[in-house]
Amino acid sequence: MDRQEFLSIYQADPVFQSIAHEILQGGKNILQVKGLSGSLDMVLFSAFYQQNGGIHLLIAQDKEEAAYLNSDLQNLLKTEEHLIFPSSFKKAYHYEEVDNANVLIRSELLNKVLSQRDESRVIITYPEALYERVINKRSLIENTFVAKVGEKVDMEFVSELLQSYDFERTDFVYEPGQFAIRGGILDVFSFSNEHPYRLELFGKEIESIRTFDPESQLSIETVSQLSLIPNVQTRLLQEVRQSFLGFLPEETNIWIKDLQLTKDVMDECFHKAALEFDQIVKKTKNDKLVLQPSDLFEKGEDFSKQAENFSRIEFGRQFYLSPSKSFTWESQPQPSFNKNFDLLVSHLSANETRGYVNILTAENDKQIGRLIGIFKELDPTIQIQSLLLGLREGFEDRQSKIACFTDHQLFERFHRYKTRAKASKSKALTIKELKALHPGDYVVHVDYGVGRFAGLEKVDVSGKKQEAVRLIFRDDDLLYVNIHSLHKISKYSGQEGSAPAMSKLGSPEWENKKSRAKKQVKDIAKDLIALYAKRRSAPGFAFTHDSVLQIELESSFIYEDTPDQAIATQDVKSDMEKTYPMDRLVCGDVGFGKTEVAIRAAFKAVNDRKQVAVLVPTTILAMQHFQTFKERLGDLPLKVDYINRFRTAKEIKEIVNQVKTGEIDILIGTHKIVNKDIVFKDLGLLIIDEEQKFGVKVKDQLKNLRVNVDV
Repeated sequence: MDRQEFLSIYQADPVFQSIAHEILQGGKNILQVKGLSGSLDMVLFSAFYQQNGGIHLLIAQDKEEAAYLNSDLQNLLKTEEHLIFPSSFKKAYHYEEVDNANVLIRSELLNKVLSQRDESRVIITYPEALYERVINKRSLIENTFVAKVGEKVDMEFVSELLQSYDFERTDFVYEPGQFAIRGGILDVFSFSNEHPYRLELFGKEIESIRTFDPESQLSIETVSQLSLIPNVQTRLLQEVRQSFLGFLPEETNIWIKDLQLTKDVMDECFHKAALEFDQIVKKTKNDKLVLQPSDLFEKGEDFSKQAENFSRIEFGRQFYLSPSKSFTWESQPQPSFNKNFDLLVSHLSANETRGYVNILTAENDKQIGRLIGIFKELDPTIQIQSLLLGLREGFEDRQSKIACFTDHQLFERFHRYKTRAKASKSKALTIKELKALHPGDYVVHVDYGVGRFAGLEKVDVSGKKQEAVRLIFRDDDLLYVNIHSLHKISKYSGQEGSAPAMSKLGSPEWENKKSRAKKQVKDIAKDLIALYAKRRSAPGFAFTHDSVLQIELESSFIYEDTPDQAIATQDVKSDMEKTYPMDRLVCGDVGFGKTEVAIRAAFKAVNDRKQVAVLVPTTILAMQHFQTFKERLGDLPLKVDYINRFRTAKEIKEIVNQVKTGEIDILIGTHKIVNKDIVFKDLGLLIIDEEQKFGVKVKDQLKNLRVNVDV
């Protein structure tokens, strides 16, 4: 089943059509839709929006719920557009901690609502974002600067205008609120656009406008015009603001989950904000205009009165308004099966008997394949449809006779909502590193060698001033590097406390060094190839394909696999199924799931009655891995143990005997594992964590252990 087919089922439902008819009547109707469980609320909303469009404001109970609703809608409607209208602050009413990325999103959304009033749109928000009033329409229109290709502009005027808009002039643009001028090029990162703009001028005429990536500084797309608006956040105390609802067209539908909670949270935020208000006014020394908290923030009751100007739909569990029409949808949450697949299969079979359609949803087609494989193994007659999209919660819909199950709830896994990446400094790594350099720091130019950074300097290129990086080499030779060639420069990293030998421009010295380095790399590669050829010719054990238990273990992982994690797991298992020994390196940052890949490989080995050794560099890590392996494999028929210096002589002796007899399937430990005292009955897999931390002696012992064992 695909997404469109799924939504079409609801669009054909008579009760859904009645609800849609009432919403489309417009006016100031109050509707209530009761009995919605799990993600059924966003399924019905998506079915309506896809069919009818319109402008809709969804008010969630808090920031996290808003993110989950957003995730559901993006999956159901297949949109990349950011839907959430967030709070300006990292914490509500903490005004010193402004979130620049959120300020950008708020400004971007206000600008779109104002300039594209007739377009269908969904906005999701929450009380902490609504209590902040927004810049008033008149002020936003008056302070918006629009530039078009072919128009004439004065660069000095634009520079003064941007500074009055609270933009900061910098050498390079990498976050909202910055601009840079280099000859006839103006880079500016507006508060109302996801990417910065680059304007190229011929004389005073705008020749082209493009958006560009702040990290690579490369163009993304060409546009015909741009809109620049001021930093609405820094003008917090400069003018009376208005309710966010005042920006919305009168035909907007407001969907609200809990009106009373929304009002209560807004009131709490308002009162806490008022306590800090006097301090903010004193800090800004704004004597010309003294505003009241109500000019900047909104109480719950005021918001509720504003909302009366719109059509409202209550759809949560708490209902407070007097409706013009009320609808009840018969549904219940997805049942909990506590990972008992026999119970689940029995439930699926009972659903079929009652005429229900069983639908399994997951964001990963491999996960769907695993689960359907388990169901077919337990009961080949089961009919279950798959739906490749993520939902926050499953439901059983008695109205449409649909039972929708989410994979993460079946396995009691944590389900994380997905959000659009925010623009921030962290995106501009190259620029960030450049700004971190100080004059005198050693750098390496890929073509010219080691020199010293001497700052930025404006140079004349074909009659235009442009910014360039100034590098000094041996004998005070100078080199100017254009900003478009920044990728060729990197900070020098070498032995601390000793200065590197500087390169001489024009000499073959640097090229000779690179040639020697390339030769050394080839020599190392030659040795490695010889080693791998020897391993390839050695006899190995070909593990069998995945069993049902293997599929169940992988499906029960508490987090959703990342694409790289899924690929790494598949590659490791494919290597294990080959007839020659595996040599594979799994690389990833801390917390990215390397241990889970190792656990799956270990269980695959144990499934074929082979033993597994897990070698770690520290005693603490041995304990951590033991706990992790034990937790993940605790319900499966195998034995995991560990060995380190904290085990007593008696315990070690018992472990040695159990390893020899094959009672212990997985042994985790420090370098003691490679001692000659420990003899495995049938070792099939060796997992080494952080091999670079082991000494030469341990590595020599490993060579004997890993002759024809998968590693």
